[in-house]
Amino acid sequence: MPPGAPSRGRQMLSKVPEVTVYFWVIKIMATTVGETAADLLNENLGLGLTVTSCIMSALLVVALVLQFRARRYVPAIYWLSVVLISVVGTLITDNLTDNLGVPLAATTVVFAVALAATFAAWYARERTLSIHSITTTRREGFYWLAILFTFALGTAAGDLVAESLNLGYLVSALLFGAVIAAITVAHYRFGLNAVVAFWAAYILTRPLGASIGDYLSQARGDGGLGLGTVVTSALFLVTILALVTYLAVTRRDAVEPRGELDEALV
Repeated sequence: MPPGAPSRGRQMLSKVPEVTVYFWVIKIMATTVGETAADLLNENLGLGLTVTSCIMSALLVVALVLQFRARRYVPAIYWLSVVLISVVGTLITDNLTDNLGVPLAATTVVFAVALAATFAAWYARERTLSIHSITTTRREGFYWLAILFTFALGTAAGDLVAESLNLGYLVSALLFGAVIAAITVAHYRFGLNAVVAFWAAYILTRPLGASIGDYLSQARGDGGLGLGTVVTSALFLVTILALVTYLAVTRRDAVEPRGELDEALV
């Protein structure tokens, strides 16, 4: 198929939500859960990285099967997939660094290259990286692969920055929040391409959410608030569930059918 030709994959309605404040709030909380839930299962419950990774990967496969089988955006299935892929993305980086001893600098580079290659292949085949164009199975495959690499990259880069600069959880969260705010200003004030701005912010929400999760869950002596991984994970999961239920009922974040004239990354 020549580059830019319409995808022959299974046609369907948009499989992702509209990018609203709900999207970013749930995304950041899902990222926080990815950090705290991984720690809870791995350390507090004593399952270890390998067993935790196998369990969460199996659950992710089930969620993605449901997601791919759906013909439209279903909030419960979509956000379950995001939460699970957040946990798995975190565990991939943790396995590389803790079990295999791969330096964070190396994992950061590897996942950055993997994400760039995914974007390059996606754009070469579809001529768009817009999440509003997720209307075929092939595009959805590219989308979820990119999502996985954003979580793995965000974990590695966030840990690298935190360890290199030794800023502490709260300052790290404020730093990543400030960078996301700068990207937002660059988009709305200076015309930064919407697709570029979206993916840049999406990557950075991973270390932002992780810093928030660590700040809430870690002991006061380590610079946190001492809520623990159980309380933090439960708090955010309940909030996510409430928001997803609200969106499922109201459909406030459902994407209306649209053309692709403004979707290409230029």
